[in-house]
Amino acid sequence: MHDNRVLILDFGSQFTQLIARRVREAGVYSEIHPCNVDPERVKAFKPSALILSGGPSSVLEAGAPPLNMDYLDMGIPVLGICYGMQLLAHNMGGRVVASTDREYGRAKFSALNDCILFDGVEEKDDLTVWMSHGDRVEALPDGFVPMGKTDSIEFGAMGNADKKIYALQFHPEVAHTEHGSAIIQNFLFKVAGLTASWSMASFVDTAIEDLKKQVGDDKVVLGLSGGIDSTVAAVMLHKAIGKNLHCIFVDNGLLRMGEREEVIGFLEEHFDLNVKCVDAAAEFLADLKGVEDPEKKRKLIGYKFIEIFDREAKAIEGVKFLGQGTLYPDVIESESFKGPSAVIKSHHNVGGLPEKMNLALVEPLRELFKDEVRRAAYELGLPEHIIWRQPFPGPGLSIRIIGEVTEERLDILRLADKIVQNEMVASDWYRKVWQGFAVLLPLKTVGVMGDDRTYENVIALRIVDSLDAMTADWSRLPSELLARMSNRIINEVKGVNRVVLDISSKPPSTIEWE
Repeated sequence: MHDNRVLILDFGSQFTQLIARRVREAGVYSEIHPCNVDPERVKAFKPSALILSGGPSSVLEAGAPPLNMDYLDMGIPVLGICYGMQLLAHNMGGRVVASTDREYGRAKFSALNDCILFDGVEEKDDLTVWMSHGDRVEALPDGFVPMGKTDSIEFGAMGNADKKIYALQFHPEVAHTEHGSAIIQNFLFKVAGLTASWSMASFVDTAIEDLKKQVGDDKVVLGLSGGIDSTVAAVMLHKAIGKNLHCIFVDNGLLRMGEREEVIGFLEEHFDLNVKCVDAAAEFLADLKGVEDPEKKRKLIGYKFIEIFDREAKAIEGVKFLGQGTLYPDVIESESFKGPSAVIKSHHNVGGLPEKMNLALVEPLRELFKDEVRRAAYELGLPEHIIWRQPFPGPGLSIRIIGEVTEERLDILRLADKIVQNEMVASDWYRKVWQGFAVLLPLKTVGVMGDDRTYENVIALRIVDSLDAMTADWSRLPSELLARMSNRIINEVKGVNRVVLDISSKPPSTIEWE
């Protein structure tokens, strides 16, 4: 599928996905495989270059993840990063020892011997880099020369120009390393001689052709949530197989105001998508009656969705495939090398429904990161109001209503949340934050409206900045904007007389309240 391919072997580093991102940003296709991947898979991938990631282990420890030396016999350029550098040195006749002075965080690096990796890099003799290691290379393998140093280690980089094998003790993929992207691009284009041939337009075209071949004349069923992942997957499949794609949109009664019409209506009108909307609000609310525990809410909603989706899918004759919006991080996490720092999980898109339904999987987005999905959406002609819709949890508004979920409380929250969304859009803050929404609290407070005493509900505003939802901080919105939100909610939402602002960060708090 790709003319230039970079294979990244994952040795358990928390930064491995960043390497793949930097390579793709340079216009070269890359994939991450666990370091213990079957060599036959490596051969089948036909990589044009190899990158060895960092990792939490020490090459000096028993049981540390090893390097299959057959990979070095493929005759392709190799870049080792951190643990990857130590592996190369250890396996090629050099010597690795425990460092007296360990380096974690920023360090000053000086390039040596006109290393090709640092061509065109400004201030390469005084470069700020990001280190994370406890061992160091004390002696280089035969044929290698030093390519850089820091104050505490003599060999901060090494290279063998004849074999096109280079290694760095620091992490060029992280933002803290100055000119890190330029260093990686020097490896890709000047060492490996690759070309920037991978683009989102080419990916979309090729993926659609691949979907046609994979599915043929068979039918695909896909659960359409309205989120960007399932929406892009649906549009790509529709372009490939047309009306043989059957989308099922389950309206669980826990959606935001106008959500069903905004997403499904647009897709039906502009893409002629084959969508069946299932109005299941009554079923979900019946199951949620009297339930206050958030974990129980989640489980009830998940079970009910599977039950309804399974029922509707079986009503479609001749379905052979289940379409899913699986992303590349889901795939990586499901097959990642089990290093000490690696977090392994079975993602809901990678396992689950297919086992129950006995359908083959078709996953148009399984090669893409989240930001790449949005770029694909642009290529497919989706409008910005769909592309940039903020994340919305699977259990919907049920986990933004603290306590029991009722129709009355849903109506209160929907209108309050709509006001928040409208004000964020009108003020141009919607795209500046990661997420902003309203939460209905399980308490009432005294207020005064006109000359009357009131005893009504409290709405909390949760608006956060984040890069990946792993960490988050509350957004510093202008006080005038917050005042407008509060004023409108209290005046326009019957049953609310107080608005508060959540100013906690994640961690220790979570983004969602439940």
